[in-house]
Amino acid sequence: MFHDLAERVNGNAALVKRGRYVNCSMLIEAGEERRLVRIREGAVSEVATDGLLMSNFTFALRAPREAWEKFLAPRPPPGFTDVFALQRKKLLRIEGDLHPFMANLRYFKDVLAAVRPKEVT
Repeated sequence: MFHDLAERVNGNAALVKRGRYVNCSMLIEAGEERRLVRIREGAVSEVATDGLLMSNFTFALRAPREAWEKFLAPRPPPGFTDVFALQRKKLLRIEGDLHPFMANLRYFKDVLAAVRPKEVT
């Protein structure tokens, strides 16, 4: 689901520049699927999928796979357009040290949205 996150983020120079002071690890959980995303100076340095049982992360974003699928649609339905919309619907749990997440909220929202496929018109 988030398999091309590194390419999408690192290929967007403006997004990497916006996050140039971000250095952390976030766990994205979509049902049973987990990805540990390591961010260094705004670029995604690693997206790990193996050996995450005892992994160390700064914060975690946990939601059912179906919620992430709707969020990542080219045109997400109402209530699935933003991470806080998912949280309001009680579909997303944000856990851990929230300071880096909240201090760089626009960056992280754009990182997650970068995985959305481009809408065909």
